[in-house]
Amino acid sequence: MTILVTGATGRVGRHVVDQLVARGANVRVLTRDPSRAQFPGPVDIARGDFLDLDALRAAFVGVRTLFLLNAVTGDEFTQALVTLNIAREAGIERVVYLSVFDADQAVNVPHFAVKYGAERMLETMGFSATILRPTYFIDNELMVRDVIVNHNVYPVPIGSKGLAMVDTRDIAEVAAIELVRRDLASGKLPVETINVVGPETLTGPDVAAIWSTLLERKITYGGDDPSGFEASMAMFMPKWSAYEMRLMAERYVTDGMIPRNGDQQRLTDMLGRPLRSYREFAAGLIG
Repeated sequence: MTILVTGATGRVGRHVVDQLVARGANVRVLTRDPSRAQFPGPVDIARGDFLDLDALRAAFVGVRTLFLLNAVTGDEFTQALVTLNIAREAGIERVVYLSVFDADQAVNVPHFAVKYGAERMLETMGFSATILRPTYFIDNELMVRDVIVNHNVYPVPIGSKGLAMVDTRDIAEVAAIELVRRDLASGKLPVETINVVGPETLTGPDVAAIWSTLLERKITYGGDDPSGFEASMAMFMPKWSAYEMRLMAERYVTDGMIPRNGDQQRLTDMLGRPLRSYREFAAGLIG
């Protein structure tokens, strides 16, 4: 049977497709722009989006397992629930859902609350699901690399509690492992939640110190006040989205993203290797 991957041209989804192809899975992707869908090996491409019901129904034909990744948009909740309802209508029970760390706690951050709502649907409507809860993406640093390198400031207000930042390649590999496991299962597996974290928990000053070492000059942490961060984000994204980034940053400062006991060991056991580090990724950004 076929595994359908949504969000397949994004930072996580494209790696999920690569991992599935490498494992010999039959893969179909749903994308609104097939011209962007450049994948290795045989991948079936279905044109459409989450609110195009005819396209969704057509994409689900012959599919047994779904990877559901919703981008952060104003109608993310509607997209998630519609997609899961159409999947259920098509007889699909096996799902790997990309949620977010502490989705049930950060109730004032819109995309956290949205993802927790989708989690509840998966749990209460009979799906056989793995819920992945990743922490802050290390890859987000692509957005602030130039600020760090050219202005000697690490500008993201991540606070002093610490974030166990995770590489999107690690998220994708865990997702692929779970997709194949559920797809090949002889029967219905229980719902499981996996915190997908990085190997170390870093504070704002910790991250600035890593960049200082790599660049061989002083990089200063910009501080915990998220108002300037919101203003910067609003220069290249909608104001509602920049405000949501501020709310998320406030949660970083007050709560951090701290792994639970056993989270990292569970992931290294699944992957059979160490988790990728922030320093490794940052070094790659400066060549």
